[in-house]
Amino acid sequence: MRFEPQDIPRLFAVPCGVDFPRALVDGLVARSDGTAPEALARVELIINTARMARRVRKLFDHGPALLLPRISLLTDLDRRATLRGLPPSLPPLRRRLELSQLIAKLLDAQPDLAARSSLYDLSDSLAALFDEMQGEGVTPETIRSLDVSDMSGHWARAQAFIGIADEFAETHGGAMDPQARQRQVVLDLIEDWQDNPPQHPVILAGSTGSRGTTLMLMEAIAKLPQGAVILPGYDGEQPDHAWETLADALSSEDHPQYRFFKLMHDLSMRPQDIQPWIDTAPASRPRNRLMSLALRPAPVTDAWMREGPDLCDIDQATANVTLVEAPSPRSEALAIALRLRQAAEDGQTAALITPDRMLTRQVASALDRWDILPDDSAGQPLQLSPPGRFLRHIAELFCKPLQCDSLLTLLKHPLCHDGAGRGDHLRHTRELELRLRRYGPPFPDADSFAAFEIGRELMPGWTHWLARCFADQPVTGTRPLCQWVHDLRQQAEEISRGSQNPKNGGVWDKKAGQAALKIIANLEAEAPYGGDMTARDFADLLHALLSQGEVRDRDAPYGSILIWGTLEARVHGADLVILGALNEGSWPEAAAPDPWLNRQLRHQAGLLLPERRIGLSAHDFQQAVAAPEVWLTRSKRSDEADTVPSRWLNRMTNLLSGLPEQGGPEALSDMQLRGRKWLDWAEALEVPTPAAAAKRPAPRPPVTARPRRLTITEIPRLIRDPYAIYAKHVLKLRPLDPLVQEPDALLRGIVLHKILEDFIKSTVADPSRLTEHCFLETAAAHLEAKVPWPVARSLWFARLERIAEDFIVGEHVRRANAHPSGFEVSGAVRVTPHDFEIAGTADRIDVDDRGGLHLFDYKTGDPPSENQQKAFEKQLLIEAAMAERGAFERYGTGRVERALFLGLKSPLKEVQAPLLDEPPAKVWEELTKLIGAYFEPDLGYSSRRMVFQDTQTGDYDHLARYGEWDRSDIPEPETLT
Repeated sequence: MRFEPQDIPRLFAVPCGVDFPRALVDGLVARSDGTAPEALARVELIINTARMARRVRKLFDHGPALLLPRISLLTDLDRRATLRGLPPSLPPLRRRLELSQLIAKLLDAQPDLAARSSLYDLSDSLAALFDEMQGEGVTPETIRSLDVSDMSGHWARAQAFIGIADEFAETHGGAMDPQARQRQVVLDLIEDWQDNPPQHPVILAGSTGSRGTTLMLMEAIAKLPQGAVILPGYDGEQPDHAWETLADALSSEDHPQYRFFKLMHDLSMRPQDIQPWIDTAPASRPRNRLMSLALRPAPVTDAWMREGPDLCDIDQATANVTLVEAPSPRSEALAIALRLRQAAEDGQTAALITPDRMLTRQVASALDRWDILPDDSAGQPLQLSPPGRFLRHIAELFCKPLQCDSLLTLLKHPLCHDGAGRGDHLRHTRELELRLRRYGPPFPDADSFAAFEIGRELMPGWTHWLARCFADQPVTGTRPLCQWVHDLRQQAEEISRGSQNPKNGGVWDKKAGQAALKIIANLEAEAPYGGDMTARDFADLLHALLSQGEVRDRDAPYGSILIWGTLEARVHGADLVILGALNEGSWPEAAAPDPWLNRQLRHQAGLLLPERRIGLSAHDFQQAVAAPEVWLTRSKRSDEADTVPSRWLNRMTNLLSGLPEQGGPEALSDMQLRGRKWLDWAEALEVPTPAAAAKRPAPRPPVTARPRRLTITEIPRLIRDPYAIYAKHVLKLRPLDPLVQEPDALLRGIVLHKILEDFIKSTVADPSRLTEHCFLETAAAHLEAKVPWPVARSLWFARLERIAEDFIVGEHVRRANAHPSGFEVSGAVRVTPHDFEIAGTADRIDVDDRGGLHLFDYKTGDPPSENQQKAFEKQLLIEAAMAERGAFERYGTGRVERALFLGLKSPLKEVQAPLLDEPPAKVWEELTKLIGAYFEPDLGYSSRRMVFQDTQTGDYDHLARYGEWDRSDIPEPETLT
């Protein structure tokens, strides 16, 4: 095939709504018809993406049998650069590591510039700026010459810093930046073409010319004698005067056709000079006209008033368009999933196009209920894949002391110990988890792993493997990046290998593992350029690198149901196209903030404006909305606030609403009604099965199954919440101890009780130690040994300091009345005539000279008042009654002279038990009646019988279905057998 000579550059176009790769192939085949078989093979076809190249080859494979053109990619120019003797490309990671060191020094010198955690984001943005500068032909000298006199000091600092980084923009270590190399080879190629233009057809197809280097190549190819450029998604419905309004980049770069206008302007061409590549008609020309008018640049939307009345066939334009405005993202995803399911049943090819990855995950999850696995072109972010998570968790081991949750997260990971003995490993892990939950320590170490092995039959070497891989891993200070990468890889392989497998584990297996290994290998190769860094900086670097990777590992996806990004949508066609998440900030995505140059400075320098990405998204939207059948979907509200419709959707609806004579409002209403139907179906699908609310429970188990033993502390619970006693002692349910241990009230009580016990014991042996200094010395020693949280340790010690003086003064008074005799004294007594036992432990028992007992109970919070003790909090009163009945064998049936609570918070409180109003004999009689009542078959264990406050929560409230009933409901007895 050959092109006819012409005096102007050769530009062809394919309109919106036409499958571009198919039109490209059909046009090549049509122009080769009647020529020699080898004519098509002489065509040099340059395509912008590998996806389009695969699609073009696939279309040629469908026949008829032809010799293929020479298909290459824009990125293949790199090979020409090598042949021309240009220096090799500088690895992008090396540039990034060097820039990160430079930015780290800047942040050390100017901490107010940005947070340290933004180090690698800043290096990414600066690397992207250098790439853009080289791609657009902007030199560092241009940046230095920008006028920032009337701007804030931030821009001046950024300008100075970019100037300091000049050395990175030049040839470095015998290599060139990829963008600089690409631009140079294009310049060299253009220079060669000026002297020796190729005589075979050279066609560049599918690019919009959004980058300076690509635009320069397109212009050069269009000027060749046998060169041509084929533009995708060209708006042939836009009149000449509308093209003229695109001249100002500041106001028009977000227009979908702006890149084409710039190409025409640079080539001194007019819209009528662009020829159609093929005569294939778009799916809906009336829709193309409608969208062309709707997407005019914002400053000239007054054209709606002039040209809107001339629009015709609006009903045809919107006939196959459905507008779904869902109340929430979940409703939007479910409606989309229902339509995709219908398409699967009807044999349609359907594609969801959206840049919102959260929406795609929700749709895929909804489709899973019908066993439909869509073909997601984007795959899964590498950082969320099993190897990505595994490596990130291991990197965190270097940053902070090992905690139980971090340990078990790794031990339960599918890549941990995935070789021999995996089953035993999981069994040991479950046992270790239960031990850590109950006994700790909060920061496991080698000693705790060794203690776990005592009395258990474990796999040989399992605890040694635990200690080797997980104990004492944090690293302080800085180390070379080479060492960090080596340790990470070694640690990952050893943890994956396990304790029984001499071979490597599966961390590098499958596609995700191979992708992760590629990143680690690249990091190993470039690590010498990374300098020294802390463990946290290394973890942040690893996270940033993994976040840039994606892995696509689908097993037999549903071939006709597709999820595309906007790039894939340019390459493929579908019967049904769903444009999802059409809200501002999602589509178009919000422009990424530029920490280096603002919009005005970019314009002065000749760099791309932030609106460029919006313009590309607008072009993708204009192409996709021209499909045969289209869904436009959005959610009116996100998880946090109301949303704003996408500017393109907003323009379309506003234009339709303003054309009543052409039936615009009716067409818009029909679009919304079609969407409302699917939303109603989605809502019906979500309607839960009606279920009656639970009644307030009061189970009545058989008397033989009821508890025969309670502790003193459980008696108040029996009074306030009998259901908790039933769940604990009859159902044998215990709340699982938290995995992450915190310095909570329970631990504080245990530690303070032990401090007081040891201190009082030491003062009995040596009365001279009954001083404030010795008290605080004992407290400090216990806190250091048993409270590994520095902040909690300091707070609790300060709390003891505030009460130390009052406690010592009060202790002298207590010693004058009685002598400390017993600490943590356990005892039990039978309740007759029932076969029942009350057990308890007295914090402290003093004995006076006449043999009378003085009972003390330590409270870390506020002790109960006398009125509360009379009604509900009878713990100390029951303890006194037990003491007088010989519960504590050492003291026999002695008389209790006094019982009091010591509130260990400032100010120190002493609250007497009301022994005169509630003597032990009376308390014991009431206790006997209480216990006897629960041996009556008709009395049930009602839930939350007399809780102190409605806001209090119990361990078994969820089991009692509290919330489906409230305290005003009458308990519903249920006899159990």
